[in-house]
Amino acid sequence: MSQKASNSPLMANRDDFINPNTSSPVTVSDADSFLLDSSQIGSASGSFQNEGFLSGADGGAAAAADAEFGFSRPDFRQTQLVGTVDFYERHVFLCYKNPQVWPPRIEAAEFDRLPRLLAAALTARKNDVKKQTRLTICEGHDGTETSNGDVLIFPDMIRYRRLTHFDVDTFVEEVLVKDGEWLPGNPEALTGWYIFVCCHGSRDRRCGVCGPAIVSRLLEEIESNGLQGKVSVSPCSHIGGHKFAGNVIIYGRNTHKEVSGHWYGYVTPDDVPQLLEQHVAKGEIVDWLWRGQMGLSEDEQKASQQHRLSIYGGTDVDRGTINSNDVGIRTCGSQLEGMGCCQANGNVSCCQTTQPPVDADNFNLNQENAEFTTEKKSSFKRQVSRSSSGKGTRSRKVCSMPTWYESWEREDTYAVLAVVGAAISVAYAFNCYRQLK
Repeated sequence: MSQKASNSPLMANRDDFINPNTSSPVTVSDADSFLLDSSQIGSASGSFQNEGFLSGADGGAAAAADAEFGFSRPDFRQTQLVGTVDFYERHVFLCYKNPQVWPPRIEAAEFDRLPRLLAAALTARKNDVKKQTRLTICEGHDGTETSNGDVLIFPDMIRYRRLTHFDVDTFVEEVLVKDGEWLPGNPEALTGWYIFVCCHGSRDRRCGVCGPAIVSRLLEEIESNGLQGKVSVSPCSHIGGHKFAGNVIIYGRNTHKEVSGHWYGYVTPDDVPQLLEQHVAKGEIVDWLWRGQMGLSEDEQKASQQHRLSIYGGTDVDRGTINSNDVGIRTCGSQLEGMGCCQANGNVSCCQTTQPPVDADNFNLNQENAEFTTEKKSSFKRQVSRSSSGKGTRSRKVCSMPTWYESWEREDTYAVLAVVGAAISVAYAFNCYRQLK
């Protein structure tokens, strides 16, 4: 690890994130996701092969795949994002194999017995499970931090090791129905941040093309900023909303130690630094990419965003419908979550830095060490300002800094008048005192 990375505040108090009694973030994982509604199981729009993993493809094939299914595809950023997450209260991730071998519907695959049995058991006990539960399959590699059969549960932030198909019914009964503990297992507390990216290329080519590129960029940023062991990235299978690829979910604790899961759509590799700096480090929701969150209905997600925009000066900022060519051309009055005008548009080349929101759903790596160093912030901002897609270069709006009289407010006038009045009163009192002598 470089000296620069080791001096970052995010590296401070490493024991707060990794210690013998807790489980550090997973390195990678893969997930196939569905709610406990049988109508949503196997609801893929199509079946594709994992041709999105283009590591072995030549430049022409990669460019063609990007044009048709990637960040340059015709439907990219053409649909509203907010309010597109189905209501759920708990997310269960089963670590199992990897995206390259997942069939389109892994929860129903004949030869993938563990995910098939777990999905069937959850569906059979749906009426007995008190919390609306979503199941997702995440990548597992035996002999690593995330072995096949490991189960991660959010917002509980716990991990169970080595679930087998023999244990499925007991596990569902004890943990998901009774909200207790699975006695054969020893639940480990999870710490840090968990980022899941849909890479299920056999389910939908768009996820197969976009997801791996985002995972690669996340891993690069995590390494270059010394965040190993604090922020994990995990490829995952279908989570709903193929057309919003790249799809990203971020789980972590806020300053009140509460866990929530925020969903982002239409994410590109160039958006990764912004997500890490604003969401993970500063606790600011990146509204122009925000789909919704765990625990809120679709209408509540829309109301939540509108509430934030009304508080922090946003007006009609419908980021889900912006073309990659259009990002950065909104007015300076549209400020999201304490971001400057250009930050709200995914561009940080020219804006005044503002304070983080007071009452946002705040995710901090560590409350005392939540902000990056000035050097790291500058690095992130340079990276965020790059183009976010192949459809065109992201335009930059140069926002002029307000002069003193433009930013003068009524409260400032009152303060000046109070000071002047106090000075006059002191002078008058002193004059009276001299006359009495």
